[in-house]
Amino acid sequence: MKMLKSKTWQHEITGSDGNVILFGVNIFDYEWKSTHKSVKVRDPLYGQEYKFPIYTVVINGQEQEFAAGEFSNCVWGFYLLKY
Repeated sequence: MKMLKSKTWQHEITGSDGNVILFGVNIFDYEWKSTHKSVKVRDPLYGQEYKFPIYTVVINGQEQEFAAGEFSNCVWGFYLLKY
């Protein structure tokens, strides 16, 4: 029997406020829409747990989903749902 791996929220990038390339664009140049959901994630560097909101954004006509929040003042972490 083949086991299917489920998607999990995985760290994609950490960057400074206003300057993060996600989905090939500066994500801060786009309007984020809240899904009113959140996810628990871990800081990849220090292992601290956070609860980040999940957002959607439309880039080139395609809706993308991500979780994001501040690890510290103006330092953002971004997570994508991946296998």
